[in-house]
Amino acid sequence: MKLWRLPLFLSLLCHFVLSGQVQGHTVTFYVHNKCPFPIWPATAPNTGHPVIAGGGFYLPSGKTQPITAPWSWSGRIWARTGCNFGSNWKPACETGDCDGRLECNGLIGTPPATLVEITVQTDRSKPSFYDVSLVDGYNLPVMVTTRQMSPKCTITGCVKNLKGCCPQELQVLNRNGQEVVACKSACLAFNLDSFCCRNEYGTPEKCKASLYSKLFKEACPAYYSYAYDMPPPLVNCSSREFVITFCPSGWGDQDEQHSSM
Repeated sequence: MKLWRLPLFLSLLCHFVLSGQVQGHTVTFYVHNKCPFPIWPATAPNTGHPVIAGGGFYLPSGKTQPITAPWSWSGRIWARTGCNFGSNWKPACETGDCDGRLECNGLIGTPPATLVEITVQTDRSKPSFYDVSLVDGYNLPVMVTTRQMSPKCTITGCVKNLKGCCPQELQVLNRNGQEVVACKSACLAFNLDSFCCRNEYGTPEKCKASLYSKLFKEACPAYYSYAYDMPPPLVNCSSREFVITFCPSGWGDQDEQHSSM
């Protein structure tokens, strides 16, 4: 290597190390769509972390899209449904919309939407933490596991179609008002401290499960049904590859017929 090129080489190496692009410094999420309709997965980083996969993309039924993130990444992943980005509709998606954009670019989706929350440890010898949250509501079932599909590292999908048993006061209907496309949480629907676990209800001792969160828990026992769900349905496993499957086998909302409209 010529000496005059050395500073450039070091500069590029530092750039790739800092951005987490050197092999071994990234984690891969395989986002799989087993729904019988297309979805638009989206990502949003927590403060101080980079946007991955542009913040959102199109994923046809039956397809898998791998996305990479720096080893220390922390953020959320969800799926949008019923999207049409070629129209003047606002929002562009029936669920999980982010200001009408295909690429959310850091924006958080509009609830209700089932959220996969992930924190990847900087030290690869330590486990990563992840959960599925219905704290703001539900739109699709999802399963999260490592590439090796270890049972202790797996968050299973739902045992019931939550949209099929969603109380009317929590329902979100499609544009035609004929189909339930999401189910709000009680906090989102009523904005009460007792449901949102805030202010005087801001501790586990004061904020207890409601009839609504119990309904969520019965349908999706492996997910957070409200902020202080106990025991915490948080999984911690060491891996460099995770699989996130929307509409996993079993309850996949197969009766729905979302499309790009």
